[in-house]
Amino acid sequence: MNVAQLFAPLVQRLPPETAHRAAILGLKFAPPPAARAADPRLAVSVVGLRFPNPLGLAAGFDKNAEVPGPMLRLGFGFVEVGTLTPKPQPGNPRPRLFRLREDGAVVNRFGFNNEGFDRARARLERRPKGILGVNVGANKDAADRIADYALGVKTFAPLADYLTINVSSPNTPGLRDLQRKDAFDGLVARALEARDETAPRRPLFVKIAPDLDDRELADIFAILLARGVDGLIVSNTTVARPASLRSPHRAEAGGLSGRPLFAPSTRLLARARLALEGRVALIGCGGVADADSALAKIEAGADLVQLYTGLALGGVVVVAAILDGLAGAVAARGAASVAARTGTRAREWAQG
Repeated sequence: MNVAQLFAPLVQRLPPETAHRAAILGLKFAPPPAARAADPRLAVSVVGLRFPNPLGLAAGFDKNAEVPGPMLRLGFGFVEVGTLTPKPQPGNPRPRLFRLREDGAVVNRFGFNNEGFDRARARLERRPKGILGVNVGANKDAADRIADYALGVKTFAPLADYLTINVSSPNTPGLRDLQRKDAFDGLVARALEARDETAPRRPLFVKIAPDLDDRELADIFAILLARGVDGLIVSNTTVARPASLRSPHRAEAGGLSGRPLFAPSTRLLARARLALEGRVALIGCGGVADADSALAKIEAGADLVQLYTGLALGGVVVVAAILDGLAGAVAARGAASVAARTGTRAREWAQG
């Protein structure tokens, strides 16, 4: 049993944000031993990168790029740090993170709290071996939010394996307006221009919300194809509150993640797979907590999957459990690789 596993029960008793900080500090000062190599059938090649397995850590856990190395040592096939903004900002007032244990969910309203580009860039100068994504956003008080994204792309392209522009957090007022047609097209154009001016040329992903209507989705898909964006992350947290929620924290403002997000985000993922016809790489995020949910994302159309809430509620043991379960599922289905399952149930999920 490693240190992270040993102290997990204690950490779970702490207030949520205190527990999160304790986990980061624990990983910094007592890194876990390296996980065993993943089954080779789990390797995935996409956007010019070869991932040892399709399971990634979503942005939000390691906001300031403090522990990408220890997280990769847990067995993740890739790690995405951030969301980072040009200037440091404290985020929204506390409390701003709530466990909904009865629902297998979390609500957060952090508001892009982070230490800014400079400190993260300094840490990533000593970046670990493994695939690293950097997720960038805009400062709340920015006069030109699109310029913040372009600066993020330029700043981290030399240090990251891929970049993500996050226009879908519900916790920065007005940020999701950047998903509207004209604003989104302008943002994507500026981000791609910044990427193409910076060596080396990195794949660019966009992370969208699960709360978009049909017209907004159609516009986004058309722009992704027309502009040649490399990838799409489906999805961020939701502002919806299903009637099935039981936790006393269910009415807290912010983005809901975890189990209640699984079905709507997976339906949206399948729709993206069908609309984009494999021309844009897809990362499925939202409600991944075990091998079955990870496999469902892949069969709905994901090339790769990410989790955060599943890790926060289930502990580090979920990483190995998911990878073992995926390897077993590939073998049981007689598939040559996990990639052979991508999109095999997209139509079924899209109609669900």
